[in-house]
Amino acid sequence: MKAVVLAAGEGVRLQPITSTRPKHLIKVGGKPILGHCLSAVKSCGVYEVLIVVHYMGDMIREFYGDGKKFGLKIEYAEQKGVLGTGDAVSVAESYVKDDFVLVYGDLLFSAEAVKNVVNMYKEEKPAATMAVVPVENPESYGVVELENEKTVKRIVEKPNRNEAPTNLANAGIYVFSTEIFEKIKATSKSARGEQEVTDAVSLLAKERTVLATKISREDWIDIGRPWDLLEANRWALMRRTHKVCGIVESGANLVGPVSVAETARIRSGAYVEGPAFIDEESDIGPNCYIRPYTSIGRKARIGNACEIKNSIIMDGVHVGHLSYVGDSILGEKCNLGAGTVTANYRFDAGTVKMMIRDKVVDSGRTKLGAVLGDNVKTGINALFMPGVKVGCNSWIGPNVVVSRDVKADTIVLLKQEIKEGKLNS
Repeated sequence: MKAVVLAAGEGVRLQPITSTRPKHLIKVGGKPILGHCLSAVKSCGVYEVLIVVHYMGDMIREFYGDGKKFGLKIEYAEQKGVLGTGDAVSVAESYVKDDFVLVYGDLLFSAEAVKNVVNMYKEEKPAATMAVVPVENPESYGVVELENEKTVKRIVEKPNRNEAPTNLANAGIYVFSTEIFEKIKATSKSARGEQEVTDAVSLLAKERTVLATKISREDWIDIGRPWDLLEANRWALMRRTHKVCGIVESGANLVGPVSVAETARIRSGAYVEGPAFIDEESDIGPNCYIRPYTSIGRKARIGNACEIKNSIIMDGVHVGHLSYVGDSILGEKCNLGAGTVTANYRFDAGTVKMMIRDKVVDSGRTKLGAVLGDNVKTGINALFMPGVKVGCNSWIGPNVVVSRDVKADTIVLLKQEIKEGKLNS
């Protein structure tokens, strides 16, 4: 059995992080989202994979190559545009000649979840199997209606909340027979002008048996908005095998499951609480506090007396001394001046809101800091209010309080009024 992995989408809601990389290559827990997907597929004994790409597809090709160093045989197919999941699956028709696994490459799911779908297909031999997962907001997903607990009746894409037939969301894990390709050809485009694979599954379910297996919410993470990356990072850190290989100076303390790469250095006085991940050539401390659920990328520098909490720090980031980064995401090669603070808690203790595609969206989180794109620089004592985003290549001057989103390639400076007078006058 082969696998098809969909990795063509733009991930617009994750900007500015996806302005410079495909969503699928964002690292959580030290490994790209797509890498976690491939590992789950490989655990089922599936070693031949087709990755369907489009947005920044060359970056995915370059990173994974032919798959040999990952223990896989990887091929690629190009989707010509953002034309929907059905169109993306149809691109794979010439690649698969028999039953195949299909997964969405921008989600996180456990190996057990994939195995459940594959085993149900092998045991009951339906036309297709899929995973479903209970969610609190079914209006945001394709909702699956079942008969007799496991037979798929239909899938309704993003219904109104009071019209959702169940709270079971499509988890983006399937096993299909090649019949699915004919059903995709028979589907019409959605209101967005896209072909949806879920419409094809609904058509298939009218004529043939399609079964669903329920998976635990703990075995699946949807990554649609920036704060979902923090949850994905937590999920990945809790599941990885941790090992300390690098230099840990006398006086540094590592507590709980912590990964320190071979060429990383933890200086004296640093206190690192796991789960946490510190990648190659990174330099931490002295006298830093790295709190749980933090991932620090390659060649990062965390200066003296900094505190990092529940955050994703990407490659090449420099956090100047006396800075605080909480519940935040820092893109590659950001450079924070001394005393920079990402505030992560509202004065009124309310949930933090963030602009997503020009709309204010409630994150539902009481702790959420800033999201900075690549190459953002700050002067000393810059302050980011909860939930703000800064586009790539922007500069935030000293003592600036950033209370609203900043576009890419922007300089924000504080205009200072200086008055001079004589002493004792």
